[in-house]
Amino acid sequence: MNRQGSALSGYHVLDLTEKKARLCSRYLADMGAEVIRIEKPGTPSFHWENLGKQSVTLDIELEAGRELLKKLVSTADVLVESYSPGYLDKLGLGYPQLTKINPRLIMASITPFGRDGPYRDYKSCDLVASALGGQLYVTGEPGKPPLKPFGNQSYYLASLFAAIGVLLALMSRHSSGRGQHIDISLQECVAAALDHVLVRYFYQDTVSKRQGSLHWNNAFRVFPAKDGYILLSLFYQWPTLVEWLASESMAEDLADEKWRDRDYRLEHLDHVIEVLERWSKSHTKAQLVEKGQLMRFPWAEVASIADLLASPQLKERGFWVEAEHSGRKYRLPGRGVIRS
Repeated sequence: MNRQGSALSGYHVLDLTEKKARLCSRYLADMGAEVIRIEKPGTPSFHWENLGKQSVTLDIELEAGRELLKKLVSTADVLVESYSPGYLDKLGLGYPQLTKINPRLIMASITPFGRDGPYRDYKSCDLVASALGGQLYVTGEPGKPPLKPFGNQSYYLASLFAAIGVLLALMSRHSSGRGQHIDISLQECVAAALDHVLVRYFYQDTVSKRQGSLHWNNAFRVFPAKDGYILLSLFYQWPTLVEWLASESMAEDLADEKWRDRDYRLEHLDHVIEVLERWSKSHTKAQLVEKGQLMRFPWAEVASIADLLASPQLKERGFWVEAEHSGRKYRLPGRGVIRS
């Protein structure tokens, strides 16, 4: 993506985050902002979330470091930080103090539970946020304990919400001329992104349960193939799907008239899954996806890491970029995620 003429070209962002919020300023950099990462001397780090950022070292616990930061704040548009609530205030660097230096400053604070409330000072991590945000409860196999989602999902969600908040605050500043302090809670971000869970609870009195690889509305499920796994739709174009299985003598009793009734299929879902699983195991991922897509089925292989790196779609769109650090070259997701 060309940074000149991009959405945030000409804006200056200061990054005072650690891992729970690094991705926020990375998104802002991807949109064209000049991002300066502030790091304590002796702790420079290389992470894919820092791609596209510049960096300086200073220690805000020292008076000289605080004065340097204030100089940077005087000309900055945005400051993103993830310190414990109250920490920057004790150093004289809280939003009330910084806004006196720069009334147009937008500050985004990303913390485990927000800047107030009974959990304000609780220690946390991604797994804690996932547990207290309700995500853990609905993740895993039926009848088994909750399962941690892959990666630091609460951190990524909070970074997304914070980046959106910064964009909205910048838009508001055009008319008001003043900045804002954005308060982002990891727990709240997780709870806000529970998809169907809260909607079904409030409007259908339904408590969502763990369903493993089965989609919450039974529309999709991950099935095994000869060489890996594939995501298949269960009921989409049901007559066509059954005809396909029957052409290979693998439809078993699914060709019976009773299975045309959707409610009957839902009542006997386990049997449908058993038949489809025997069928999917007799094919490779490529065989099923290629023919399925030709027949307009929304199917996809479950890509391995090697598959992802070799993806012709990602290659064509320039998704991967090469970065060098300490003499080693790395391939990373590039700015192609956000395009203009």
